Amino acid sequence: MKNIKRIQIDYPYLEKPVVIYERECGHKIVYAYKAGALINISSWVKTGSINENDENNGISHFLEHLMFKGTNKHKAGEFDRILESKGAIVNAATWKDYTFYYVTLPKGSDERNFNDTLNLHADMMLNPIIPKEEIGEPFDLNNTKIKVKRERHVVIEEIRMRKDQPWTMVYNDVNKNMYKNHPYKRDVIGNEQIISTIERETILDYYKKFYTPNNIATIIVGDLDEQEVIKKVANAFDFKGRTNTEQIQYPLDTQSEQEIYSEIHSKINTGFLMFGYIGSRANDIKTSTILEMICLLLGQGQSSRLNQNLIEKVTNPIFNIISSDFYHFRDGGNFFIQANFKPEAKKEAIRLIKSELEKFYNEGISDSELNKAKKRLKADFAERSETVSDIAENIGVYMTICNNLESVKEYAQVIDKITKEDIQNTAKKYINANNAVISVLLPEA
Repeated sequence: MKNIKRIQIDYPYLEKPVVIYERECGHKIVYAYKAGALINISSWVKTGSINENDENNGISHFLEHLMFKGTNKHKAGEFDRILESKGAIVNAATWKDYTFYYVTLPKGSDERNFNDTLNLHADMMLNPIIPKEEIGEPFDLNNTKIKVKRERHVVIEEIRMRKDQPWTMVYNDVNKNMYKNHPYKRDVIGNEQIISTIERETILDYYKKFYTPNNIATIIVGDLDEQEVIKKVANAFDFKGRTNTEQIQYPLDTQSEQEIYSEIHSKINTGFLMFGYIGSRANDIKTSTILEMICLLLGQGQSSRLNQNLIEKVTNPIFNIISSDFYHFRDGGNFFIQANFKPEAKKEAIRLIKSELEKFYNEGISDSELNKAKKRLKADFAERSETVSDIAENIGVYMTICNNLESVKEYAQVIDKITKEDIQNTAKKYINANNAVISVLLPEA
């Protein structure tokens, strides 16, 4: 293992530090010790809809499906069959900043499970053949007589299933209106027209461009020997001189300076709405953590302000459900407030949410709310350190959207230093009632 750099990170709630090995080719190998009977092997690729355009939107997600369709060593379906016979859970996911592939399985009495799984996983990541017969021929969406349906049709059905989901509809509407230029404005899953016609050569070119050593981090979590793990992963991931790619930097979009309102209709019986805001970049750990705390206090759980003030303490509430979410993204997180409400009370629903936001950042929060948020965030992080799968996912997210784990080791200290004034000022800056991007979904009638 020549020309390999070792970095040690004190990771909260784990028995031993997490180690990162940076290979000369750019590939990163991460090992996290976790005692127990299970191991997790995953590879995280720094690409998702962030690297897509109007001509190939959805290609990251489509490629994720096609990565399981065989290599020169293993036919389509063989990968899943072998691993599931070992009791493994095999899956993958695509998001805006990343695509990841993982296997969780029993360690077994010797390391044969690990060795076999690692070799299969590396083969899939490095040598997918993406066969034309598995993709399926390009076709006209209006042609309903196609008898043999391949992976194109699987993905298109997935797109169609999501089309009529109310929460998806308001999210997509808010998302596209929050951004002017940044690729985050596109739906990760893509659209039917592109998936039905995209060529195999385009998919292969995308794979070659972004599945490069410097774009991939392979994470191993479990009770294994560190040196043996690193040696085996380095041997399995032989990139054979594959050329690296530069991480593309996109102009950042910032929060709208005024309210943007959009109204859509569907065959539903109740109303749905969403407020959307652009937050700080993921590597601004302090601001991102404050936005997490705001999200928790405003709309996470029964005791949150929105739930208490707009549902629990109201005699005849107009809201059925109301909550908030915060997503971390490399080029600026997203803060959302979403609600299901009585459609005839649309204007009042929007007014009430704005009023709660104004009270939050104008009047501030109490000491008990601050302490509650701090304890909850620490508890949530501790909970994400309990299983090999959760540990791997948490590490993978940080490695892709922050490029390192440096911010993780200071997470608890960052939380402890946050003040009530920090929360009030951040709320006023990032979730102002007067510049929300709002989408409302109402019944057609």
